[in-house]
Amino acid sequence: MSWQARIQVDPAICHGKACIKGTRVMVSVILDNLAEGRSVAEILRSYPTLTAEDVHAAMAYAAELARERVVPYPTDAA
Repeated sequence: MSWQARIQVDPAICHGKACIKGTRVMVSVILDNLAEGRSVAEILRSYPTLTAEDVHAAMAYAAELARERVVPYPTDAA
Protein backbone atom coordinates (compact mmCIF):
# COMPACT_ATOMS: atom_id res chain seq x y z
CA MET A 1 0.00 0.00 0.00
CA SER A 2 1.25 3.41 -0.93
CA TRP A 3 0.40 6.38 1.29
CA GLN A 4 0.09 8.48 -1.88
CA ALA A 5 -3.05 6.53 -2.80
CA ARG A 6 -4.78 7.55 0.45
CA ILE A 7 -3.53 11.03 1.32
CA GLN A 8 -4.25 14.28 -0.47
CA VAL A 9 -3.17 17.88 -0.13
CA ASP A 10 -5.68 20.23 -1.70
CA PRO A 11 -5.82 23.97 -0.93
CA ALA A 12 -9.64 23.77 -1.10
CA ILE A 13 -9.83 21.06 1.59
CA CYS A 14 -8.71 21.53 5.21
CA HIS A 15 -6.75 24.67 4.27
CA GLY A 16 -4.29 22.60 2.27
CA LYS A 17 -3.33 20.32 5.16
CA ALA A 18 -2.67 16.67 4.40
CA CYS A 19 -5.83 14.64 4.90
CA ILE A 20 -7.26 11.26 4.04
CA LYS A 21 -8.80 11.29 0.56
CA GLY A 22 -12.57 11.53 0.55
CA THR A 23 -12.65 12.84 4.13
CA ARG A 24 -11.76 15.94 6.06
CA VAL A 25 -9.76 13.97 8.59
CA MET A 26 -6.29 15.46 8.70
CA VAL A 27 -3.21 13.27 8.96
CA SER A 28 -2.12 15.32 11.97
CA VAL A 29 -5.31 14.35 13.83
CA ILE A 30 -4.59 10.67 13.28
CA LEU A 31 -0.98 11.07 14.38
CA ASP A 32 -2.01 13.06 17.46
CA ASN A 33 -4.35 10.24 18.43
CA LEU A 34 -1.61 7.64 17.99
CA ALA A 35 0.83 9.77 19.97
CA GLU A 36 -1.70 9.93 22.81
CA GLY A 37 -1.68 6.14 22.92
CA ARG A 38 -4.96 5.44 21.20
CA SER A 39 -5.17 2.18 19.30
CA VAL A 40 -6.09 1.92 15.64
CA ALA A 41 -9.43 0.40 16.74
CA GLU A 42 -10.15 3.40 18.97
CA ILE A 43 -9.33 5.82 16.17
CA LEU A 44 -11.60 3.93 13.79
CA ARG A 45 -14.45 4.11 16.30
CA SER A 46 -13.93 7.88 16.66
CA TYR A 47 -13.65 8.45 12.90
CA PRO A 48 -15.92 5.87 11.21
CA THR A 49 -15.09 7.14 7.71
CA LEU A 50 -11.51 5.87 8.14
CA THR A 51 -10.09 2.42 7.55
CA ALA A 52 -7.09 0.76 9.15
CA GLU A 53 -5.27 1.30 5.86
CA ASP A 54 -5.88 5.05 6.19
CA VAL A 55 -4.26 5.06 9.64
CA HIS A 56 -1.29 3.11 8.32
CA ALA A 57 -1.01 5.53 5.39
CA ALA A 58 -0.87 8.43 7.86
CA MET A 59 2.00 6.71 9.69
CA ALA A 60 3.81 6.03 6.41
CA TYR A 61 3.36 9.68 5.40
CA ALA A 62 4.82 10.81 8.73
CA ALA A 63 7.76 8.43 8.29
CA GLU A 64 8.42 9.89 4.84
CA LEU A 65 8.39 13.42 6.25
CA ALA A 66 10.76 12.39 9.04
CA ARG A 67 13.21 11.04 6.45
CA GLU A 68 13.08 14.21 4.39
CA ARG A 69 12.96 16.96 7.01
CA VAL A 70 14.85 17.64 10.19
CA VAL A 71 13.05 19.53 12.92
CA PRO A 72 15.38 21.61 15.11
CA TYR A 73 15.72 20.17 18.58
CA PRO A 74 17.17 22.15 21.49
CA THR A 75 20.49 20.65 22.57
CA ASP A 76 20.59 22.12 26.04
CA ALA A 77 17.81 21.77 28.57
CA ALA A 78 17.61 25.15 30.27
